[in-house]
Amino acid sequence: MRSTIIQVSEIHNALEELKFQGDPLADAVVAELVSSGATEVVNEVLAHFRDNDQPIPENLPEPVRRYLVVTDDPPGWADLERVANAYEFFVDDGVHVASVLSFGAMVNCYAQPRPSRVLSLTHRLNQPHRRLSETSQFVLNMMAPSPFGSGGSFVPTIQKTRLIHAAVRHFITRSGRWDVAADGVPLCQQDMLGALLIFSVQVIDGMRRIGISVTEREAEDYYYVWRVTGAMLGIPAEAMPETLAEAQVLNAELVEASYGPSPEGIELTRNLLRLYEDMIPGKAFDGVAAAVVRQVVDPEVADWLEVPRSRVWGRAVGTGVRLMRLLERAEDRSRTATAVLDKAGSLLLGGSVRTLTNGQPTALTIPAELREKWLAAGVCPARAAR
Repeated sequence: MRSTIIQVSEIHNALEELKFQGDPLADAVVAELVSSGATEVVNEVLAHFRDNDQPIPENLPEPVRRYLVVTDDPPGWADLERVANAYEFFVDDGVHVASVLSFGAMVNCYAQPRPSRVLSLTHRLNQPHRRLSETSQFVLNMMAPSPFGSGGSFVPTIQKTRLIHAAVRHFITRSGRWDVAADGVPLCQQDMLGALLIFSVQVIDGMRRIGISVTEREAEDYYYVWRVTGAMLGIPAEAMPETLAEAQVLNAELVEASYGPSPEGIELTRNLLRLYEDMIPGKAFDGVAAAVVRQVVDPEVADWLEVPRSRVWGRAVGTGVRLMRLLERAEDRSRTATAVLDKAGSLLLGGSVRTLTNGQPTALTIPAELREKWLAAGVCPARAAR
């Protein structure tokens, strides 16, 4: 018993230390770029660096080139066959993953006061469309047939994401508006680990909550891809649980235990719900997005973030979830059930494709093979963008 207590204590101490850890590799690159005044040039070059197969651009400062070389490959322990298994899961249920991610995971992120405060300091409280489209694109690139290999575009996405995170840490810590001693490093490794658990463990839980069947093998493989991704994002491998069951425990102890109300989280959620309502034409369906959020997230979290209640839409969504469960059980036997289920799941991803920014469309790039399979199945939301 005593050894168990000591082990648990050591784990908690290690997790607490993650609050004060950034990403030394990416942080050093950003610090050098800022000091040399080369950030704009690098941004312009990297904007065209999008595919795994592209050679690393020659016209980059040497520190950036070294960083791109060092971060170019997945960790040696990564099993690419398991990664391929997750792609098959995403072919079948990707639109549902996107819906739960958008209605549930995004909101759960806002239930964490510290990361929400980081967003407020980067002036992104009023830009939910941008965060939604960036997150959706990240997941789409991750769920390509070979995200880390030839034909994919996920590796440059990860590399640029690490640099963006490092830039946020750099400028916030030097803004005079963040107390590292009290609050830890902004966008620290603990925050990164928490986001990984929200986008993996909680997405699987959310899918099951609305009646989507996810097998244990599918859930394990989906989490595994996120674990490989986390390593490439700079999260220490030893901090990420090896199995989904262990990740579920850590999610409860690290992420859900950190939930609470904050002015920033409330405003982020309000703006996100407004975005969803704007996606749905007319006023007749006002309130349905909030009702879906309340179905996917914990009721206490919804209350903390002041997600509106609607008796009418709450009942309607609850009935819809029960219908989803019935249709899911019939999906393999009924083409009609399949069509209804997939149409419901594709609503939000289709909306993401049509998201407007100052009147201009924000298009998501769906990997070619995934797009072809979704089109063949009649569920590809990219049709709506044409």
